[in-house]
Amino acid sequence: MTGVTEVTAPARPGRDRGLRPLPWRRMAWVSWRHHRVALGGVAAFLGALALWLVIAGLQLRHAYAVAAACHPAGSANCQNLISAFQSTNVILKGGFVLQALPALIGAFVGAPLLARELETGTFRYAWTQGFGRGRWTLAKLVALGVAVTAMAGAFSVLVSWYYQPYLTGSTARTFSSPSPLSPGLFDLRGVAFAAWTLAAFAIGALAGRLIRRVVPAIVATLAAYAGLALLAANVFRQHYVTPLVLKGSNLPGAAWVTSSWWTKGGQVVFGGRPPITLLQQLCPTSFIAGPGGRIGVRGTFSSATCVAQHGYTQWSDYQPASHFWSFQWIEGGWLLALSVLLLATTVWLVHRRVA
Repeated sequence: MTGVTEVTAPARPGRDRGLRPLPWRRMAWVSWRHHRVALGGVAAFLGALALWLVIAGLQLRHAYAVAAACHPAGSANCQNLISAFQSTNVILKGGFVLQALPALIGAFVGAPLLARELETGTFRYAWTQGFGRGRWTLAKLVALGVAVTAMAGAFSVLVSWYYQPYLTGSTARTFSSPSPLSPGLFDLRGVAFAAWTLAAFAIGALAGRLIRRVVPAIVATLAAYAGLALLAANVFRQHYVTPLVLKGSNLPGAAWVTSSWWTKGGQVVFGGRPPITLLQQLCPTSFIAGPGGRIGVRGTFSSATCVAQHGYTQWSDYQPASHFWSFQWIEGGWLLALSVLLLATTVWLVHRRVA
């Protein structure tokens, strides 16, 4: 019998070392193909809101121009025009209606990004296609994060245009408009809105990786974002810059008052508004007991005037409107750092273990 000898060809350099990694540009195209519906939905939703803001903003600016041109300002006709301006699109005046936009983007774009792959089990196929699960996750997060942040930044420019009549220096005092630093309005303008959108997206992506189910990840994203937004508005923001202290009630227009208190004889006696019992004691003819235990006010005698005439002095901590951009960059900076940290943690968790 003749033995059969098999000749084995020598390995060629690079042939048996595995396939070359998929180029990043190819992964960007894959990310777009996978998530074009979600990104298209965000673009369509923001586009519809933008169209509404343009129409409503033109009406608002017309009402403002008519009211601002009226003289004398104290006449009954001018007061009616000011009231008409104040009632124009009053639902958007404080900005709270638009506060949910970053949270919704984070919940419905960020949370399903990894949760859907993990919940359905498709990660076993999708994450082994010559790109590596760490690079796959990083490419997806960066591509979608940049896209939603850019759309949010463009939308915030239109929001700033819409609120401009409310935030004009003379308008804040004459028309009782909100401060540009006030909660509900501050984080809709400038860089803050884009930064909050990116943070919501990062929260959603991390929640999806940890929970691995789409619906619970969406709920967790909304809850976490709401908690962070409330903490920033009520605790963090007022400490970005040392507030100014003012004696009396003659605050600058568009100032954001963070706290107020009253003193007498150099001692703090109460904070905020004067108590009703004190007003009745000091000015019984102006503040009377009404039906059902309510307190009625007779004439135009204000509570501040009442206590001031009896030796009480008002003090206020406030942030002037000129601090707006300082606050914007501070808040945008720490939100960007938080987003990078959350996204890096997500990539690390995916790279470390999936099963």
